[in-house]
Amino acid sequence: MKTSKRIKTIKDAVDLNKEYSITDAVNIIKQNSKVKFNETLDCAIRLGVDPRHADQMVRGTVSLPYGTGKQVKVLVVTKTSANEALDAGADYAGFEEYLEKIKSGWAEIDVIVATPDVMGDLGRLGKVLGPKGLMPNPKSGTVTQNVVKAVKEVKAGKIEFRVEKAGIVHTSLGKLNFDTDKLVENTKAFFNTIVKLKPSSAKGQYIKSVFLSSTMGPGLKINKDEIAVH
Repeated sequence: MKTSKRIKTIKDAVDLNKEYSITDAVNIIKQNSKVKFNETLDCAIRLGVDPRHADQMVRGTVSLPYGTGKQVKVLVVTKTSANEALDAGADYAGFEEYLEKIKSGWAEIDVIVATPDVMGDLGRLGKVLGPKGLMPNPKSGTVTQNVVKAVKEVKAGKIEFRVEKAGIVHTSLGKLNFDTDKLVENTKAFFNTIVKLKPSSAKGQYIKSVFLSSTMGPGLKINKDEIAVH
């Protein structure tokens, strides 16, 4: 595959074999963003876990101190709290009309929050919502009676993540036009959460490798000591 001039320039400017501090990596990624849109800071962490075993499944949420920079569209599925949800900032709220829209293929949303009493109905849409990562889950705080709190947290920068089959967690940590220190704090908050979620059954090295990158740029390897000490 032919390497584009842009990628070649970036690769010439950085040492892809070197391990970087979080701050240095963020600065280099910001300096080498040469596309015409505001890229995202992306992270990939390879963990020493086997997600095929339920007791080694790493999943959770983290509230990024400075948010994601993305306008997150939230749907609240509820029979009784639609007005409260809308007042809290939800983009859409209701019950039967949104179940029908989802059945018809509508998916112009990023997160679904639901009250417990509607999960039986939403569960029947699992084949539609599951592959899109939209099924609400109590562990992520998206199945709750307190929809006001859930909506505000999501809008403020709460993200959900889970380890993939290959043992890798991918997530986005903010936009590159954020100040460096804000991206660093978002990254540290995510790393701290990953460390706290280490399964007791996981043996050997937990953090295998960590890379930060921009949406369209190559990954820079992060020194694993950066995770252990923060």
